[in-house]
Amino acid sequence: MCTTCGCPSADHNHDHPHSHQPGAESGKRTTIAIEEDILGKNNRLAGFNRAMFREKGIFVLNLVSSPGSGKTTLLERTLRDLSHKIRFAVIEGDQQTDNDARRIAATGVPVRQINTGAGCHLDAHMVMHGIDSFDLDNLDLLMIENVGNLVCPAAFDLGEHHKVAVLSVTEGEDKPLKYPQMFRNSTVMLLNKTDLLPHLDFDVEKCKEYARSVSPDIIIFEVSAKSGEGMEAWYQWLDSGVHR
Repeated sequence: MCTTCGCPSADHNHDHPHSHQPGAESGKRTTIAIEEDILGKNNRLAGFNRAMFREKGIFVLNLVSSPGSGKTTLLERTLRDLSHKIRFAVIEGDQQTDNDARRIAATGVPVRQINTGAGCHLDAHMVMHGIDSFDLDNLDLLMIENVGNLVCPAAFDLGEHHKVAVLSVTEGEDKPLKYPQMFRNSTVMLLNKTDLLPHLDFDVEKCKEYARSVSPDIIIFEVSAKSGEGMEAWYQWLDSGVHR
């Protein structure tokens, strides 16, 4: 269990020695029970969200990544290029500030900021209340930009149709191996900032191989939110989801 936010995740490493004194096994069972309760409650609320999105015909994506991958810039470009034909709304998740929400608001798309404080991920309850200000009857696609973190958000279902992992070429091609749960739980990987490849020692094919080794069916788009390279294929995938 993450000691910061209380979220359970197999990717949290615990380097401290484990006690084998009497009662230690009981403590372990208590921890497991708490983890199951946290995820169980979240999953019930995620089911409620999913049913509501289905009823309203809203396609919902959960954008996940480490900090600095370019999620917000990619989202800005997507909104500016497609908002004339797709009705968007955005939930912005950050620990502090409304910087990203103000950037999204400048595109003219409705946006709601959720600050998690010390928490390192959004959960289904936050999303349930985050959509209160949106006109759900006039919405095609809800984009949820999660807190920058490749660990905790992997475990929490928000009621979305798909998780979309954004990985920039500045981060290293082995991220899918280091954070397998996130990439295993994602339908799509956007390999972003490809305009920087001439200046980096980054093996694109090896990165794609690593991603597919943990998630054989993952869909990979090579994109640059800055230059626009590769964005059209991403847009076609979005359009197919909206008109599924």
